[in-house]
Amino acid sequence: MESTLPLPFLVSVSVPPGLGGEKEGLSREEVSCLGCVFFEVAPQTFEKILRFLQRHNTEFHPYFDVTRLESRDDVVTLLDAGARKVFVRPEQLPDFAEFGSRVAPLVSGGSASQLAFATENGLLVSGFDATATDAAQFIETSKAAKLDSLFIKPAAGADLEKFISVAAQCNAIPILPSTGITSKEQAGKLAVPKILAASWKSDRTDGLIPTVVVDEHDTALGLVYSSEESVGEALRTQTGVYQSRKRGLWYKGASSGDTQELVRISLDCDNDALKFVVRQKGRFCHLEQSGCFGDLKGIKKLEQTLISRKQSAPAGSYTARLFSDEKLLRAKIMEEAEELCEAKTAEEVAFEAADLFYFAMARAVSAGVSLADIEKSLDAKSFKVKRRQGDAKGKWAEKEGIKVAAPGAAPAPAAKEEPKKAASEKITMKVLDLAEASTEQIDAALKRPSQKSADAIMKIIVPIIDDVRKNGDKAVLSYTHKFEKATSLSSPVLRAPFPEALMQLPEETIKAIDVSFENIRKFHAAQKEEKPLQVETMPGVVCSRFSRPIEAVGLYVPGGTAVLPSTALMLGVPAMVAGCQKIVLASPPRGDGSITPEIVYVAHKVGAESIVLAGGAQAVAAMAYGTESVTKVDKILGPGNQFVTAAKMYVSNDTNAGVGIDMPAGPSEVLVIADKDANPAFVASDLLSQAEHGVDSQVILIAIDLSDAELAAIEDELHRQAMELPRVDIVRGSIAHSLTVKVKTVDEAMEISNKYAPEHLILQIKDAEKAVEKVMNAGSVFIGEWTPESVGDYSAGVNHSLPTYGYAKQYSGVNLASFVKHITSSNLTAEGLRNVGDAVMQLAKVEELEAHRRAVSIRLDHMNRK
Repeated sequence: MESTLPLPFLVSVSVPPGLGGEKEGLSREEVSCLGCVFFEVAPQTFEKILRFLQRHNTEFHPYFDVTRLESRDDVVTLLDAGARKVFVRPEQLPDFAEFGSRVAPLVSGGSASQLAFATENGLLVSGFDATATDAAQFIETSKAAKLDSLFIKPAAGADLEKFISVAAQCNAIPILPSTGITSKEQAGKLAVPKILAASWKSDRTDGLIPTVVVDEHDTALGLVYSSEESVGEALRTQTGVYQSRKRGLWYKGASSGDTQELVRISLDCDNDALKFVVRQKGRFCHLEQSGCFGDLKGIKKLEQTLISRKQSAPAGSYTARLFSDEKLLRAKIMEEAEELCEAKTAEEVAFEAADLFYFAMARAVSAGVSLADIEKSLDAKSFKVKRRQGDAKGKWAEKEGIKVAAPGAAPAPAAKEEPKKAASEKITMKVLDLAEASTEQIDAALKRPSQKSADAIMKIIVPIIDDVRKNGDKAVLSYTHKFEKATSLSSPVLRAPFPEALMQLPEETIKAIDVSFENIRKFHAAQKEEKPLQVETMPGVVCSRFSRPIEAVGLYVPGGTAVLPSTALMLGVPAMVAGCQKIVLASPPRGDGSITPEIVYVAHKVGAESIVLAGGAQAVAAMAYGTESVTKVDKILGPGNQFVTAAKMYVSNDTNAGVGIDMPAGPSEVLVIADKDANPAFVASDLLSQAEHGVDSQVILIAIDLSDAELAAIEDELHRQAMELPRVDIVRGSIAHSLTVKVKTVDEAMEISNKYAPEHLILQIKDAEKAVEKVMNAGSVFIGEWTPESVGDYSAGVNHSLPTYGYAKQYSGVNLASFVKHITSSNLTAEGLRNVGDAVMQLAKVEELEAHRRAVSIRLDHMNRK
């Protein structure tokens, strides 16, 4: 398993200073040599863990379960102190969106459905039981999902050897208790060297693995080999122990005295090389140089030079005074700093910066501070998330004419943080009364959850699109291998006719797909234009409009944690009905390179020519520009994540691609209008059916003239039903930015709805059909109490690919017209040209387009001569 972690596992440890079994399992020193640690943080242990982290944040690679911390400030403090990643409850994710990949969700249990909580930043499944009845389903689902950064933590008392095997099948990072693993063989426990040896890949017949030895400055000292036995001995003794290819175990420095203290062991990203970080005494190489790759240079060499000079400089010399006369050294540092600030050219800046480094290092050496200590401080700063005021201090600011706050001035008070909701707290929506709230308050409350920076997304997708455009199949395959882990694929396309073996489905699934297929076909076939539009605008002037199918369409069907045959149906059926000659589907394959049989079956039914085995921006680019195997299409349709949407918009604006798209997209949303006739259970179920999509989904309830008791009945149902859902944590996150608006009349409700322009609009009101006349902006409308939104998602016949994020004001949902274009024609008789000719010639004259005018006048002159 490829990983950005230094090791293919984390070590779960007790509260510092325990850091390991002490009496059993790994010792504190052994845990330190591994470095990848995992803590569970509780309010009562927070301060102790924070103190440990502040002292050792660069020595360890720490991960934290913070689900028991209610204060956001406490979690941010851990991040600021150097936590590499914290795991929070799914509903807390929106509160930490600014910290990106350093925050991921945690769920407990281990059922396959919980994989739906995974984000692009990872997921931790805690309390995983590899012997549970649904463990096999969890494994299969995780294989198909190909999740990045999936962590699993075993249930208490688990068989760790079996647990590690399951983690490998899931492509997950196991979290192992320090009390259950050791540095050497011990009954009832797993040996760390054995775990590592099972993870690394060696191409040598003797199984040895290349090992790069570096100092704390990360300067390479040499290349050696390690074995399972030598790694165990190195861990046990915390020294440099390697495997000689001729003489067995090699205790570095045992004869020369140039020994090593082991600091850290790690594996490279694809597990075919080890790295030992050591504190080297003397030199590593047997020649007169520090390492086998040559001598030191740069700042590391400067450090060694200054240490030597401090030890050997003659008494009273300038060099000796630098280390003993604090005033002289201070003056030199200030002098060089000023000269650096005044430097103009690049050469001058480089020269003066080097001088400043020299005297700054002299200050460090005189204080007994090493370059490694300085680099640790720099690394610690890189993890900071809290921002200090960036003003210069006192006299230095005044010297540059910068105004500073008066001494003792109180800082601006920080905004008081609202307490976080406990998992058991009632799930409720914020309520506003139109009669009491201002228009600005309503608008602010209805604002959709913010999306990620467009600039950040474009920096990711544009290089991928360019690569696919230039390198075709090779690039598409490389991204599929990288992102989908489907390394067995040798072609990015599966062509029709699709093998029967790839469409093996249960009869009930086939029946459901067939019923939905026929309903969608009927509704979209009814949208066909029976005959061309033809109008005689004046005698002899006949204008017409006729439709033609778009010849080649690309249909994007998302993959990930869900199987989405419904999306394949919603896109493929209208393309088939419209008569598109080439239908190309694209969907991310599973880890074994296959596509889910439901999607293959739908592709077969709609007559698709091929399925592109890719997802993301690379799939969009392949269809937009075409490759050796992928057919270039004229229009791309279908939903996707923010990267897919950005890629669609990018290629649609590239004239070289010559491709259109259906619409922009955002998170799913619903607006329900309910009055006194509405069933509270129905209303709550409709709200929850969208809230469970994701924490960035939004649900809105417009309550018409409901009493407090009637509104409370809906809220009670919302909480009761939500607590029964497997995705209740996602629901909490969605409800956090959802809203109920109390109004008095249907007209007030429709005014808010039309302004919001929801993707889904549900009318649970008396005379719901009559209210449809008032709908101006919506993706799709669901009328009356017996029409839940889910029927539109699957089987009623209407399309579920709809505009979101307010785009319903400008865009239609996918329909038959999405797959055709309209062509107009004009057909004039001689009489018709006479009738319209004067108007054409006069307007051409006004616009000074003489050739336009003459095209008419020449014909009229010809008529007149006849």
